[in-house]
Amino acid sequence: MKNVTGDAEKCKEALKKLLPAEDFLTFDFCSAGGAAFCVVFADPLTDKDLLGQQVISPLQNYRGKLRAEDVAEAIFSPETKTEKSVEKLAEEVLSGNPVVLFSDMDMAVVVGTKKIPVRAVAEPPTDVTIKGPREGFIEDFKTNTALVRRRLKTGELKIDTLNVGRRSSTTVAVCYLEGTASQKTVEEVKQKLNEIDIDVIPDSSYLTHFLASRPYSLVKQVGTTEKPDIFAAKLAEGRVGLLVDGSPIALTLPYLLIEDFQSSEDYFVPPYRATFTRLLRLFALLVAIYLPAFYVAAQLFKLQLFPVKLLLTIAGSIRDIPFSPSLEMLLVLLVLEVLNEASIRMPKYVGMALSVVGALVLGETAVSAGFVSTPAIIIIAFSGIGLYAVPNLIEQTSVLRLAMLLVAGSVGTYGIILATAFVILYLVTTENFGAPLVAPFAPVMGRDLRDSIVKYNLGSLDKRPKTLKSPNRRRLA
Repeated sequence: MKNVTGDAEKCKEALKKLLPAEDFLTFDFCSAGGAAFCVVFADPLTDKDLLGQQVISPLQNYRGKLRAEDVAEAIFSPETKTEKSVEKLAEEVLSGNPVVLFSDMDMAVVVGTKKIPVRAVAEPPTDVTIKGPREGFIEDFKTNTALVRRRLKTGELKIDTLNVGRRSSTTVAVCYLEGTASQKTVEEVKQKLNEIDIDVIPDSSYLTHFLASRPYSLVKQVGTTEKPDIFAAKLAEGRVGLLVDGSPIALTLPYLLIEDFQSSEDYFVPPYRATFTRLLRLFALLVAIYLPAFYVAAQLFKLQLFPVKLLLTIAGSIRDIPFSPSLEMLLVLLVLEVLNEASIRMPKYVGMALSVVGALVLGETAVSAGFVSTPAIIIIAFSGIGLYAVPNLIEQTSVLRLAMLLVAGSVGTYGIILATAFVILYLVTTENFGAPLVAPFAPVMGRDLRDSIVKYNLGSLDKRPKTLKSPNRRRLA
């Protein structure tokens, strides 16, 4: 590792070798006392006005003899530090912080005048609430940490930063409440982050693969949120949070499956309303997964499952359909997935028009032409709506719905029961960072059930979840 020497010109040349791109600029100038300086900075990432006002102008007007400590005092910026390593100086320039080189000194001064374009803090599009805070994380690391600090005004909030990615050197903040989060979990998270060896980390989703105990699992094992209030609440429960520079999605560990059936709005409404909506989400998800499968299984193997009047209606609808029940349902499901993907990827207003065409025109035409039946369209529509009752599980449950449909078309209701038993077995044997995925149901933890599907009032939630192994379980006196 090369260090800074007393020759500013040689140091500048060494930095230029490490940073050969044209948008890395240098500016040479002298002080009133005759001292020579050179500023190296990244043009797109540096606030040049601030650099001139806080760094260049004060040094140009300085008349005394300069020492290393004098340079730091002469600069008006409140964010300065000294550095000797040329490689570290190059990293600072890449981060947007200008470097001041000067002769006869074996160190350089790093000044915090970066200027990175960011969008304004707004309500996240993936987590809209009627009651409660509407702020959401953005892509700027410092803004996100400020949003968390604003909600947890305590010195116990620790934000430890790491750099991940050989080329991107992405800043990752490990956030936790000291004395509340399990220290073992904190150390395990840091260890896994330090072991990551990859070129670029463009988003926090890249980290989930390395943090999961089963990287290729169907179910996710890392919690995600775009809201600072939810993130702060999870830290207060004893979880460890990760903020990734350049990503608006924060990660929380350990993750429990029950989290995705909860909403921040549940804590701003009466407990009976929160319990009702959670039960509704669970019911909608089960309908979304199993309704197409049971419809196909009933048609192929168990027609007596339908009431007589409903059976006559279905029989009249499917009489002239050229496809088998399983192939018909699979075709409609495939069309729904294609329309959903196209509406997301296309421009906003075109996507709205496509949804109308797909839902009304295409569906009506397919039924009129005799390709699919009306019950199939209705069932897939119910199933598609039910998936969005728990939006954080759409990727997993859409695959599970397809798997159940294929099993139902091949084996029938017995296949659905066996597949369900396999999924339950898989869920109860999965854990991450020492926390069972389906806790507090397996294993059963009595107190933790007070904030699961059933929501108790705030006075009953006097202790933190036992699953998280917090050294300080009491949160309400």
